Amino acid sequence: MDTIRNPAVAAKFASYPPAARRRLMALRRWVLETAAATPGVGAIDESLKWGEPAYRTTQSGSGSTIRMDWKKARPDACAMYFNCNTTLVDQFRTLFPGTFEFEGNRALVFPLDQPVPRDAVVFCIAAALTYHRQPARVASVAQP
Repeated sequence: MDTIRNPAVAAKFASYPPAARRRLMALRRWVLETAAATPGVGAIDESLKWGEPAYRTTQSGSGSTIRMDWKKARPDACAMYFNCNTTLVDQFRTLFPGTFEFEGNRALVFPLDQPVPRDAVVFCIAAALTYHRQPARVASVAQP
């Protein structure tokens, strides 16, 4: 699961500083594992979108794109981005107050010197990967 097949995505991960690369590779692994474990999600397309690693449910169309990146403007953190036209980040803010640092209505920010709350992040990933399903099915995703 750590092998990146898309050469452009592999090059992007290789360009990150070591601490950011480790964090982003863990987030990537969680996206792929969550997709594989979530019924109805299907295959994930890994590509670059706006120059950032992006993960889409192209086969099933069940989800909203998840992107992730590290930026020189904020070298002490990386982030996982969600479509700002969805209610995902608002939902995460309500479900996990005080758990995450948020960037507006589009991202969860992960300081590189702090542990990442894996169960909460996996919940957020599953919610994004199933966003376009019926509301009852999205709500049925088990909260950690």
